Amino acid sequence: MAVLIGQTALATEVTQLQMERSEEGVYLSASVQFDVPVVVEDAMLKGIPMFFVAEADIYRARWYWYDKRITTATRTMRLAYQPLTRRWRLNVLPGAISVTGLRASFSQNYDSMADAISSIQRLARWRIADAAEVEVDARHKVEFRFRLDLSQLPRPFQIGVAGQKDWAITAETSRELIAETIREAPKEAVK
Repeated sequence: MAVLIGQTALATEVTQLQMERSEEGVYLSASVQFDVPVVVEDAMLKGIPMFFVAEADIYRARWYWYDKRITTATRTMRLAYQPLTRRWRLNVLPGAISVTGLRASFSQNYDSMADAISSIQRLARWRIADAAEVEVDARHKVEFRFRLDLSQLPRPFQIGVAGQKDWAITAETSRELIAETIREAPKEAVK
């Protein structure tokens, strides 16, 4: 009797998406749930960094034409294992890696991969637009995407992972926003 155990695709989903508007801009907070596939973890343990990308587009609804894209925001997170120190290093870059490089990044070290992944899964108060770009009385839609960027892998890996489900970490969601759904940030008390 043979028992076949098929691999199941690991689900990636956006479990929370909140918007907040303040005098400085529009902020997005999101929570993304995913499990790191074994092949991705194995590649990281061998010293290959992984790049996770969060993207948010804001569209203004127009009755006479297609919705107008107002702004696009991108945040890239580079996770790498450092074998000498046995620590995980997370670099957070404001924008795409091809534009910014690692020069303008916030770095933090973690003792375990679980802690580093937990930090990647939570986006808190990420500024995605200036306040002037989002009209208060207009309807807007936010499209949020999260993915593992396979284009940043070394070339031999890019060829080998094309079309494999084990490397697919991607989620997206969209939400209609009107003036009432954008939560105003609390104003600080003046003393």
